[in-house]
Amino acid sequence: MTPANNLVAAIDSMVQEVYQPTEPGAAIIVVKDGQVVYRGAIGLANMELGVPIAPEMIFRLGSITKQFTGVAILLLAQQGRLALSDPITKFLPEYPTHGHTITIEHLLAHTSGIRSYTDMAEWQPNWRKDFTVTELIDFFKYQPMEFAPGTRWSYSNSGYHLLGAIIEQVAGQPYEQFLQQQIFEPLGMQHTCNDSTRRIIPLRVAGYTKDGDAYVNAEYLSMTQPYAAGGLLSTVDDLAIWNAALSNNTLLPAETLKQAWIPYKLADGSSTGYGYGWAMDTWQGRPTIEHGGGIHGFVTYGLRMPEDDLFIAVLSNNESIRLVEFLALKIAGLVIGAPYVQPVPITLAAHELAAFVGTYQLPHNQEWTITLEDGQLIGQRTHWPRISLIPIDKTAFYFEAMPLFRFVFTQGTTLELHGRSGLEETAVRSTME
Repeated sequence: MTPANNLVAAIDSMVQEVYQPTEPGAAIIVVKDGQVVYRGAIGLANMELGVPIAPEMIFRLGSITKQFTGVAILLLAQQGRLALSDPITKFLPEYPTHGHTITIEHLLAHTSGIRSYTDMAEWQPNWRKDFTVTELIDFFKYQPMEFAPGTRWSYSNSGYHLLGAIIEQVAGQPYEQFLQQQIFEPLGMQHTCNDSTRRIIPLRVAGYTKDGDAYVNAEYLSMTQPYAAGGLLSTVDDLAIWNAALSNNTLLPAETLKQAWIPYKLADGSSTGYGYGWAMDTWQGRPTIEHGGGIHGFVTYGLRMPEDDLFIAVLSNNESIRLVEFLALKIAGLVIGAPYVQPVPITLAAHELAAFVGTYQLPHNQEWTITLEDGQLIGQRTHWPRISLIPIDKTAFYFEAMPLFRFVFTQGTTLELHGRSGLEETAVRSTME
């Protein structure tokens, strides 16, 4: 581990490689062995007013919200008010399950087969619309099932929206109120709440993205929509309180909470690498429990390394820089004495690169388009910005915004996107240039 007197400077250097003081930035906290070893911020909370970010400021969490929803379900299970094996129709009897039994656990583990409403083409035109909980369920509930429950893994914001509705049915109170009374108030998380674009929330930062080379205000999203899948606001300090409560079993017995950190196994016995609102992985040979968030104007990451008693949170109001996971992991490597080593790029000839040019199809009318421009491969997924692919061998590439992910071209027919420890998705080549 880096000596304490050098650690802050080393982390500051890593943060400054990612964010600039004159642009939207981030707040970061690092807690080791129960002690805060780094707490800092960089960049602007409000570009129009030139207000800098302070570590105590409040950010949208995006999908880090899901772990709070998961623990809320486990609290209700601990109280004997529901079971994870309960079919969702026990609480939502009108929900169409298309002849399948969908359990609460299926929703928690993203194995329900219910399509995420955020993947629907109809969703973007409705970003500004206020929905009730029931209205948003009606928005997605008649979508065809993607697969039989328990047979595959597919990230579903719809599933976590349904979990919020189930919490309300069982608890007899709004989702936000249940979390406030059962989690936030008992733990002293005074700056964590459900986001509202109407309410005045002191110290809340504004969210930004880029249009070309210029920063712009993030697109408006009615915060009635993210709900139990992504609607919370918080601070790095409150997330450190949350992590301590999880580590100390303050809210739930260890055996109950441990369920959230056991990767769900599919019907064929394969592991999903995902529990109940957290992903399980490894970093530098050590196990991790982690999750990120992405929502209009914000990207976030929370990383727990239980064997090292290490917690890191990075909350950013700069949607255009998606290096929060990478930054958290680099900091973790530094703290535990196993620093990250950047892959060494190689040079490929133009004809070697040209062999990968084409269109690669994904589900739901999504695709990756690969082009060759000025001797470099450029990739663009539907509705995503263009990225430069950097070769590290003859078939594998990475890109600077997400250096831990790999693009791997296989047999000239498929494009695979690999995460740190597994396959994220496969696109099949449909056209060649």
